[in-house]
Amino acid sequence: MRLDHEFTVPAPIGEVWQAVVDPERVAPCMPGATLTKVEGDAFSGTVKVKLGPISLLYKGKGEFLEKDETAHKVTIKASGKDSRGAGTASATVTLTLTESDGGTHGSVATDLAITGKPAQFGRGLISEVGGKILDTFAGCLSGKLAPEPAAAPAAAPAPEPAVKPAPTTAEINTEPRPSAPQPDRPPLRSVPAAPETEAIDLLDYAGQSVLKRLAPVLLGIAAVAGVIAIIRALRK
Repeated sequence: MRLDHEFTVPAPIGEVWQAVVDPERVAPCMPGATLTKVEGDAFSGTVKVKLGPISLLYKGKGEFLEKDETAHKVTIKASGKDSRGAGTASATVTLTLTESDGGTHGSVATDLAITGKPAQFGRGLISEVGGKILDTFAGCLSGKLAPEPAAAPAAAPAPEPAVKPAPTTAEINTEPRPSAPQPDRPPLRSVPAAPETEAIDLLDYAGQSVLKRLAPVLLGIAAVAGVIAIIRALRK
């Protein structure tokens, strides 16, 4: 199926372009996605999906087919399979960026093929859910590309006295002797563990749309139940 979506990021087009062609910067902004490997223009990862009480884990890979920096156009081909064999998904995504009022407008064209439980949503609902996911992605990307607040200027150090007094005999005798030089060691740096990615609940994204589609059915059921209740009351 063919899906078309749009989004806007309040950041210069050059910064957005550098972000969208870098999987390590884009992946954290995609709900449920975790990047596991990047090798050149190829990458692999997982996507956690929930359908109410049902949990799915898609493992897949993708690659950049086109990176046109002049036209700010990128094409990505990706495919994945549920770890329990409950469904598959493959897509070719073409993203085109254009400048818009000081920000960046993105047009996304997706050729999607999907099987299994998520396919039961149908094209219309999948398109609506996809649009909401892109809104979440754009909001996250906007936060990452927002300029950092300027740091407060550091206070000026206190001026040193022009002439230092000569040390006394007691200070000379108690002054610590310089120790032998130690070999240079690299500074220790703690590396935080990557947080576990929260699954994307498709029913949360599609909640209002599902309710709108079920409303006529629920009204029909209520009407039938009302008629049956009236008939039973008349028989008594």
